[in-house]
Amino acid sequence: MLDLAETWERRALRAHLNGNLAHVSPSSGPRAHQQHPPVSIIMTVLNEEAHLPEAVSSVLSQDYPGPMELVLAVGPSSDRTREVADALATADPRIVVVDNPSGRTPDGLNAAVARSRHHVVVRMDGHGELSEGYITRAVELLEQTGAANVGGIMLAEGTGPVQEAVAIAMRSPLGMGGERFHVGGEAGPADTVFLGVFRREWLDRVGGYDPAYTRAQDWELNHRIRAAGGTIWFTPELTVTYRPRSTFRALARQFYTSGQWRRQVVRQHPDSVNARYLAPPVAVTLLAAGTVGGLAWKPLWLLPLGYAAAVAVGGAWIARGREAGVVARMPAVLATMHLTWGAGFLRGPRD
Repeated sequence: MLDLAETWERRALRAHLNGNLAHVSPSSGPRAHQQHPPVSIIMTVLNEEAHLPEAVSSVLSQDYPGPMELVLAVGPSSDRTREVADALATADPRIVVVDNPSGRTPDGLNAAVARSRHHVVVRMDGHGELSEGYITRAVELLEQTGAANVGGIMLAEGTGPVQEAVAIAMRSPLGMGGERFHVGGEAGPADTVFLGVFRREWLDRVGGYDPAYTRAQDWELNHRIRAAGGTIWFTPELTVTYRPRSTFRALARQFYTSGQWRRQVVRQHPDSVNARYLAPPVAVTLLAAGTVGGLAWKPLWLLPLGYAAAVAVGGAWIARGREAGVVARMPAVLATMHLTWGAGFLRGPRD
């Protein structure tokens, strides 16, 4: 039986061969280089032993005609993520590995940007999958729009009843509000996009990702870019497949911390507050007041009962046509997303 190291090496070799074939193209040459400038793809990874070869392969298999490099910022993993990353880098000279001692996402992204060489920087997620022609189209849009950052939709997809229900909720205004990078919409300037393809000059101008943010660092970075006069451009043409949490516990933890760090964004940038972000904490407050106050005045129980009815009916509607197990879990998924995000927002970060 082959050991894991040999398996990784074979995967890395296959990615390397695919990459070499991609370089043999009729479009190569000086003119193509001008039309398709070199790009740096950055990715921060932690405990990704099982998924890293596939994630790397999905990036390097993009049909981008210009030169590419992939910078992996590897945190102190408890598995063999670093060994896998090193084997991939040995097999393909386009891959560079850097250390991310803290293991935190913004630190890893900043380390990868610092090590990257090119003027177009593509952010990639360790569990994502870029749509066909993603990098090519994003680079074209950077040129056409003059934007500082171009991005598209976080296309949530799941397997199994819970993960599929979470994916449906994340693609619906009932679950995530009207943010275009979740639910889609017309192309144009936006507050933020998922991941993004940046002009490096703008990352340098605003100082990169704020290392204080455990979550919400993308939104906060895009806010600073917009405040400095840059444009964030959304287009539904670009999608990145995203695998959401598959258990209620993991979902609750994710949304609670997301709410905490969105509260920090509002503290640091008061002009960023809007009704969409205030809705969950207001809902938590009203539901708590209705539940406790209902002990003294029963009509207040209409608040939690009305909310329960709303997520039940709304959940059934957005999950219509799906398997019964998915439909049955939708009310609990929606309530978990709303209430944990709202509670996190009310609590704010511990530091």
